Amino acid sequence: MDKTFQKKSYWTAVYEVVLCIPEGRVSTYGAIADYLALGSARMVGWALNHCHSSEEFVPAHRVVNRKGELSGRLQFPTPTAMQEALEAEGISIKKDRVVDFDKLFWHPQEMD
Repeated sequence: MDKTFQKKSYWTAVYEVVLCIPEGRVSTYGAIADYLALGSARMVGWALNHCHSSEEFVPAHRVVNRKGELSGRLQFPTPTAMQEALEAEGISIKKDRVVDFDKLFWHPQEMD
């Protein structure tokens, strides 16, 4: 993990990792939590649930659960907004799940 993440607030560290997820790729709450070595997947979800207060756009739609499911979809302005944002990036969704999740998964360690 990048040492600069350790000096920031937890939410800021989560947001900075999420900002690194490439367009057209997805990561998981757990992968981000493991990378930061702080807290749990739930804490990452909690931080992303509050990213609307961030001054910078945070692509929270690119973070899904460990099964590739859009478990955070109900935290968006509409129940379909998360899916629509992912589909706009070329990601296929079927039954609230990322198609080809294993191929599209991005781990924060790819930054190192």
